[in-house]
Amino acid sequence: MTILVTGATGTIGSLVVQGLAAAGAEVSAFVRTAGKQRFPTGVKEVVGDLTDISSLRAALSSVRTLFLLNAVTPDEVTQALVVLNLAREAGIERVVYLSVIHADKFTNVPHFTGKHTVERMIESFDIPATILRPAYFMQNERMVQQVIQGYGVYPMPIGSAGVAMVDARDIADVAVAELLRRDRAVAPSPRVTLELVGPELLTGESVAKIWSAALGRDVNYGGDDVAAFEGQMASSAPSWLAYDMRLMMAGIQKFGMHGADGATDRLQAILGRPLRKYTDFVNETVAASSELQA
Repeated sequence: MTILVTGATGTIGSLVVQGLAAAGAEVSAFVRTAGKQRFPTGVKEVVGDLTDISSLRAALSSVRTLFLLNAVTPDEVTQALVVLNLAREAGIERVVYLSVIHADKFTNVPHFTGKHTVERMIESFDIPATILRPAYFMQNERMVQQVIQGYGVYPMPIGSAGVAMVDARDIADVAVAELLRRDRAVAPSPRVTLELVGPELLTGESVAKIWSAALGRDVNYGGDDVAAFEGQMASSAPSWLAYDMRLMMAGIQKFGMHGADGATDRLQAILGRPLRKYTDFVNETVAASSELQA
């Protein structure tokens, strides 16, 4: 029996596949297009779509443990609920689901409320699952790296309430640990929810200072104007996604993104090491950019 990883070509999913393969697990990577990405030796590529019932049934037929990650799309909720229903139909009792932190608080943000709906299904059917609730990914900053380095402006309107940004590598490592724990257990484990956060609270101003130090020149925070942020994002992304992100940023400004007391200690106990810090991520990113330009 195998561990099936959905979203296997994305930032988190590809790292999860690598981590599971390195641990000697039997892994299947669920992909929409064959050969798009080179996976580690021994990983089986399974072609299908999260809206194609027949391909999902086939993919889930020999699976023991499921990692459910589906992208932010207009039909995200449908995809996730269909997969979970088919997983129950196939008798799968070991699930790790990638949700989002404060899914129950940011009630006007479509993809937050969508993931909370999926969490409610997991709870109502008492599915043996680990629900991972990550905060804002550090790796999201790569989308605006050119703006930061080219114009000296940090454009993400994250405000001053504080965001515990988390490195995608830490998210993936926790996911791998939970998948292996569930897969290797004699019986299905009780449901658990983990908030995945970084070790420090960051604001727009503090992030700009970190980039300034890494680049050796001034970087200023672009401010809290979420309407301007939406307009800029809509120039390169679907309008529904730009508006979704605007609502998320407004929520971040109002509530912040904070883990509960003890969240970082719990994660570091699972990982057996400290969580990655934002300053180190920025320094790595700047160094990698310099190497490409050399």
